[in-house]
Amino acid sequence: MIRLDKYLADAGAGTRTQVKELIRKGCVSVDGKMIRRPEEKVNEQTVRVTVNGTEYQYRTYRYFMLNKPAGVVSATEDKREKTVLDLFPEEIRKDLFPVGRLDKDTVGLLILTNDGVLAHNLLSPKKHVSKTYLVGTGRPVSEEELRQLRSGVDIGEKKRTLPAEAWYAKEKNQIYLSIREGKFHQIKRMLAAVDNEVFYLKRITMGLLTLDENLAEGSFRELTEEEIDMLYGIEVEKEMK
Repeated sequence: MIRLDKYLADAGAGTRTQVKELIRKGCVSVDGKMIRRPEEKVNEQTVRVTVNGTEYQYRTYRYFMLNKPAGVVSATEDKREKTVLDLFPEEIRKDLFPVGRLDKDTVGLLILTNDGVLAHNLLSPKKHVSKTYLVGTGRPVSEEELRQLRSGVDIGEKKRTLPAEAWYAKEKNQIYLSIREGKFHQIKRMLAAVDNEVFYLKRITMGLLTLDENLAEGSFRELTEEEIDMLYGIEVEKEMK
């Protein structure tokens, strides 16, 4: 059992303050009966709650796909920079956090959720969840350099990067690069290891989830049930020796 105002806030009907006002104004019905007390307790598993005739269902966890634009940081708050959460309305952003991070100048797929278990599954180094990027390079990448990226390169750490997938994109100075690690500035360091540089970076996939091509930069949408199941159904690869 939870408070009615918490039920509606978590269901996306508004902020806690906004839904309290709606309840007090008589805009909210619980199982067909008008309720004016925000503290009224309801069973979130079985109750039917409507606001001005629109039904809201309680959701413990929420999942969003964001097409991250350049110029915002992957954080929940920052005193100097605009964050990815600033792209969400106040009533939605409650408890959300980005799953991993994209650099400030990197665009593309970013998942935001309040589901810590899913975030752990996607980010755990032992799981080797793949992430694919469209990489704009300073000069065309040669076949030999693709081979090096595929076999693993020295980026200044104890071990070389894990074998990656790398192939040419349509544009002359672009490649796709799929990695199974998340080291600091890894893509940029990998290109530097083959004497090249990154001019543009866009994440296309994370695990089995692909960025919605109809989602403009700076826009977001909720994940479908099928997409959520895909993320939880990621086949964990064995750690390579």
